[in-house]
Amino acid sequence: MTTPRPEIDPQATATTRARYDRVARIYDRMEGLMEWRSFRKWRSLVWEIVGSEAEKILEVGVGTGKNLPYYPHEVQVTAIDLSGQMLARARQRAAQLDLNIELLHMDAQALAFADESFDVVVSTFVFCSVPNPLLGLLEIKRVLRPDGRAVLLEHMRPRSPWLGKLFDLLNPLTMRLSGANINRRTLENIGKAGLEIESIKDLSLQGIVKLIIVRR
Repeated sequence: MTTPRPEIDPQATATTRARYDRVARIYDRMEGLMEWRSFRKWRSLVWEIVGSEAEKILEVGVGTGKNLPYYPHEVQVTAIDLSGQMLARARQRAAQLDLNIELLHMDAQALAFADESFDVVVSTFVFCSVPNPLLGLLEIKRVLRPDGRAVLLEHMRPRSPWLGKLFDLLNPLTMRLSGANINRRTLENIGKAGLEIESIKDLSLQGIVKLIIVRR
């Protein structure tokens, strides 16, 4: 049975955009400690997997451009983000790194690319924030070439039942403060989108942060 394609919720999308526009100026400082302790190491791992063999790469949810220093050389990379303010900071970072990449203001739920446009799609800590994560994953599937793959670094609801319930309780607060959901069931959404999981690697306790490689 095919899962019906969901519709974009304009209000939820506008709220998410406004949240990230609001925190863009301080976003890097908000995540500074986590970036230094773990995130930068995990980002490097993501881009090692991507490598330099792919001809066309899409990064969904580039944010302030924290992945830019890890982009492979001599590869065509397009990066998108819902927040114009976050994207402005990514453009500044790209200029500092002298990168010639395409940075576009775009919604992950409605990618303005033709079907089968990219060899690889990358997202890092994005599907906690996409208003409708299933729709975003369906879009990734659509723009991937038949032999393409997506490399997803994502945090999600922990495996432990009691800890999962705690994350459920705390989620409205974290959403209000940062815009991120801490109880997303991303593996289930990947299955609903019809993407095939090639590998999963737990990067933190309780599988809260996972490195997932999927194929069409």
